[in-house]
Amino acid sequence: MAEMTSCQRVMTAINGGVPDRIPHFEWIIDQRVRRVICPGSSMEEFTVRMGLDAMLTSPDYITEQLSENTFKNEWGCMIEKGTEQHSATLKGPIQSLDDFKNYTPPDPYAAHRYESLKKIVARYKGSYAIGVHLNDVLSIPRNLMGFERLMMAFAEPELIQSMVDMSVKLNIKLAQEAARLGADFVFTGDDYASTEALFISPCMFEQYLYPQLKEVVAGFHDCGMPVIKHTDGNITAILDMLIDSGIDCLDPIDPVAGMDIAMIKQKYGDRVAIKGNVDCAQTLTFGSVEDVISETLDVIGKAAPGGGFIASSGNSIHSSVKPENYLAMLNTIRAYGKYPINLDFDSSGAVEAFT
Repeated sequence: MAEMTSCQRVMTAINGGVPDRIPHFEWIIDQRVRRVICPGSSMEEFTVRMGLDAMLTSPDYITEQLSENTFKNEWGCMIEKGTEQHSATLKGPIQSLDDFKNYTPPDPYAAHRYESLKKIVARYKGSYAIGVHLNDVLSIPRNLMGFERLMMAFAEPELIQSMVDMSVKLNIKLAQEAARLGADFVFTGDDYASTEALFISPCMFEQYLYPQLKEVVAGFHDCGMPVIKHTDGNITAILDMLIDSGIDCLDPIDPVAGMDIAMIKQKYGDRVAIKGNVDCAQTLTFGSVEDVISETLDVIGKAAPGGGFIASSGNSIHSSVKPENYLAMLNTIRAYGKYPINLDFDSSGAVEAFT
């Protein structure tokens, strides 16, 4: 097979096809990991230097600094920046239906909203797959209300439906602009579950979130962009609904939550691509290089045959991941991820090659 560009490789995999080799990228690679491997590198520079396959960006929102680690964003949310790349929402502006009725979300057409995307498109369109991080049905309501208040809001149908509908409509508008400007795919990061269970019951998910999930996925598709749906946790009880919503790729098949990538490949692999799922909570953080190589080969063997697979961690490359372990995973994907996949060998040979 002729060598593909990174863009071709990712888009082929998202659409369920067989690329020249398994693509790889991560939603987050913490700066402390990046800087050990490529000192001083931004995420953009790291992507280029390490040969990852996607350039990721998101809409730009203005933040106002209130104290050393506390900020207020355009959504009206108070956020705290800690040691990880993700910020924590401390307080949101909506606690009641009256608050919602008086709330105005950020303008999706604001002049500054897509400056980061425009720069990425100008530099990398056609070479790397360009992914834009949007939301679907849960993260925006959670940020605007706080997690505990959001859970209580499921007992107030008008409030929860209003919040979710706002998220859907706003994100479709954001996607339309992102597609017009050159983004290739959408990835949504709304988590639906903890390691143990869903945040709400499957029946409540079906009633309050599933119709709107289908609506927002269809809206993204109408823009011409496939959708990678991310959710951590044990989502076994709603897997059928997630696949039936029309998503193109499911991520990250959380191994810590007991999600079985082999089962998902076997049961749903003809309908959806999959992304994941080398354990970043244990193996990449506490394991040896040998452990990482062995698990990465296992994931490739289960998920790569037949295409429709993007190799990555089971969530992200957070600050506690050992840099040498991330490199071991990346090198294993590169060395053994060329199609047609052939892992018919003693895996100790791979371990010896990288240690």
